[in-house]
Amino acid sequence: MLGHMSENRWTADRIPDQTGRTVIVTGANSGLGLATTRQLAKRGAHVIMAVRNETKGRQALASLADTQPGASLELRHLDLADLDSVRAFAERLHADGARVDVLVNNAGVMMPPRSLSPQGQESQFASNHLGHFALTGLLLDLLEAGTDPRVVTVSSSLHRRGTIHFDDLTGARKYSPSAYYAQSKFANVLFGLELHRRLSAKGSPVRSLLAHPGYAATNLQTTGPTGLAKTLGGIGNRLLAQDAEMGALPQLYAATAASAQSGQFIGPGGMAEMRGYPKVVRPVPSAEDPATAARLWTLSQELTGVSYLERVPGR
Repeated sequence: MLGHMSENRWTADRIPDQTGRTVIVTGANSGLGLATTRQLAKRGAHVIMAVRNETKGRQALASLADTQPGASLELRHLDLADLDSVRAFAERLHADGARVDVLVNNAGVMMPPRSLSPQGQESQFASNHLGHFALTGLLLDLLEAGTDPRVVTVSSSLHRRGTIHFDDLTGARKYSPSAYYAQSKFANVLFGLELHRRLSAKGSPVRSLLAHPGYAATNLQTTGPTGLAKTLGGIGNRLLAQDAEMGALPQLYAATAASAQSGQFIGPGGMAEMRGYPKVVRPVPSAEDPATAARLWTLSQELTGVSYLERVPGR
């Protein structure tokens, strides 16, 4: 268990040797995903960089290869907003006989104007939650065959403002970019904790952990939002945020630390969980409700067509 920050400052230098391990990082070409990829590759992991924009992905891979000669990196296309792309990604991995030890569900979009995915879902819910829900299910057999397998789902402190708009999931009646971003991050927490419950009930070796970066300066704050929100995001990045390398520490801890336990939520240990070194944090109480989580799980299966870890006995 992580102690007080003054006693136990966990840094990337404490990542165990990852030689022989394969890690998939979604959204690996920038921000937290790139920082996570860099540190895992540095410790010897083979990192599959799952990216939506292949041009930016190739640039990121080339940059990493320049600074880390010998890094074991692989680029694959994945658009989490499009379930056809998610299925194609999983099918290629199976066809290639890939092994997977860790899946880091990191990619996300933040506060764009309302738009719908190819399957008709609100874009943030589709990219941040449904795509990762489907991806996890489609890769679960590969993970269960892995060594010390883990799924790390990256949420946000803004999950605390979230709720699932079951009666207006796409925002057709009333849409707020920030409210629907909070919905998607709240869904991440419901999912990560419910995944833990169902894996545990099955006796699966896979651990499900959650992480959030606090306030980390990435391009999320400036590429998704528009108008005043975009301006404020840029100012906040410069004045308040910690860098992506620090922001990535909670998910790196969750992905690699021997002491990381399934069901834990790892975030920064500083004031209001905005910045600092990783520690175990608590989600908003409503995100720990098994009934809401089960309802979201059933809905997610219906919307994605991916069913796995059927209902826990006795619930």
